[in-house]
Formats: sequence, C-alpha cells, structure tokens
Amino acid sequence: QVQLVESGGGLVQAGGSLRLSCAASGRTFSSNPMGWFRQAPGKEREFVAAIDWSGSSSYYADSVKGRFTISRDNAKNTVYLQMNSLKPEDTAVYYCAARTSYYSASASPQEYPYWGQGTQVTVSS
Repeated sequence: QVQLVESGGGLVQAGGSLRLSCAASGRTFSSNPMGWFRQAPGKEREFVAAIDWSGSSSYYADSVKGRFTISRDNAKNTVYLQMNSLKPEDTAVYYCAARTSYYSASASPQEYPYWGQGTQVTVSS
C-alpha cells in the first residue's frame, strides 16, 4: 500500500515556474513507477509525465516535453515535477500516482492504483 500527498501548487504568471512534490509513505515506494497527471475543469484526466522505479527512464506528454521534468529521490520517498515556462493551458489540478511495484511506467491512469488528493496549479496570462 502506498499513500501519496502532493504539495507545491499555486498561482503563477505565464512563463513562470513551479515545483510540485509528492511525498509517499509505504514500504515499497522505491520499487513503484510514478506518474503525474492533471485534470482541468470539464476535461478528462490526462497524462503529464512518468518515471520508472529506478529513475533511469522518464516519459512526457508532448504538450509538456522540454518544459517539465519528472524526478525522484527514493531516499526521501518523494517524486518531483519541475514545471518551467508555464502556460495558461497548464492550469489544472495535478495528481501524482503510483503503480504496482516493478511494473513499467505508463501513461494510462487506469494502470495506477494509488493516487494523491491533488494540488491546484493556476497559470495567469
């Protein structure tokens, strides 16, 4: 079992940066692939980024590639999402999610059984 708590959201102007953190509790965090997803009002939850359990491979949605970076610190049981050059269309509730231990990272939210409560990111124009 993995419990996840996101932090770091807020209001930022377009072009600015934020770093989201996701603190995990549970014995198996270091073996869980992790993902970040987001959901804007009236839209479906969409994939943002994912990282494998070792941190050696990461994946990004085309809309954030080159602007966002996912990373993890297994010693701190934390995964991060560094967001640069933010745009108004990045406004959403951002969720971190954990997949079952040693599975591959995935862009499909249905393959993540563990979710945080979400943190709001608002980018003003």
